[in-house]
Amino acid sequence: MTVFTTTPPRSLDDPGLGEEYLRLVGDGDEYGAVEVVNELLENGTPPQRVMLDLIARTQGRVGELWAANEWSIAREHAATAISERALAAVAARSSVRPTRGRITVACVDGEWHALPVRILGEMLRLDGWRVDFLGANVPGTHLVTHLHQTGPDAVALSCMIATRLPRAHAAITACRSVGVPVIAGGRGFGPDGRWAVKLGTDAWAAGAQEALDRLNGDWPPRIGDPYETAFLGDDEYTYVVRHRGDLVSTALVRLAAAYPPVSGYDQRQHDATAEDLGHVVDFLAAALYVDDAQIFTDFVQWTSAVLEAREVPPVALQIGLMLVRDQLRDYPAAIAVIDAGVAKLRP
Repeated sequence: MTVFTTTPPRSLDDPGLGEEYLRLVGDGDEYGAVEVVNELLENGTPPQRVMLDLIARTQGRVGELWAANEWSIAREHAATAISERALAAVAARSSVRPTRGRITVACVDGEWHALPVRILGEMLRLDGWRVDFLGANVPGTHLVTHLHQTGPDAVALSCMIATRLPRAHAAITACRSVGVPVIAGGRGFGPDGRWAVKLGTDAWAAGAQEALDRLNGDWPPRIGDPYETAFLGDDEYTYVVRHRGDLVSTALVRLAAAYPPVSGYDQRQHDATAEDLGHVVDFLAAALYVDDAQIFTDFVQWTSAVLEAREVPPVALQIGLMLVRDQLRDYPAAIAVIDAGVAKLRP
């Protein structure tokens, strides 16, 4: 007697599927990744689950592997491109005619992490919205011009890195000034959206599903005075921003004396150190802008872990922080923020 066995259909409940998909994107296997997505859809898996539970979740793992120095930046970029291709495959098989309103979806000026907001755009399309997806790095002036031309019911703005908050604030104020409410998302607005609220957004969502729930609820909100929260920052913030180049270059010059191993750095290591010092100043400015040291302390803790994974000792970061601090003796708020960051490095 012949016994026929059949392979059970793929399911997101399979414990090994996530690791298999991660291996595919990590190996640059675009066709394999798309095949997994298509098979899930053919087996009846809702496209929303494919986007959130497979593509988005895997992308989070990709970021973690880069931070842990297990993947190179090139491999991370290649994996992201494959995830975008897989997302396009989902979109190609999932068409819903718009029955709701029109919404503009974009990343704030200077924000290049477009995949999360692209997933949001596809989720909105499946929910019946007409979506204008503007992608990454949208300057505020161009965003407002688009709003005048299209007249959407809402704008969804994404900010993944807190250093973009000042630009996000300008975009939020501009959108609300022309009567278009804003829903914000992305970890750049804080773990609970606290900075989105401070910048005057009409709503905040931790993820794509929560954004849909907010838009399906009491929407649109009544827009109050768009300029009520339009002015943040102070003299210290202004000084740090205007003197960014001087703060970085001076710290870099003094670093060789304060941390002798720097003298043995090659050009690539030297450039990476200059970039890291630039991030220190940028996150300091963002913390001063919204008057919340957590932006800076979170950055310091994350950077310390990333550097340690690359065998850079925490003392190197601590010295860099102090070299920036030494140039800000007349700015007590900035010093307090840096001191809070240094405290996070102590065992």
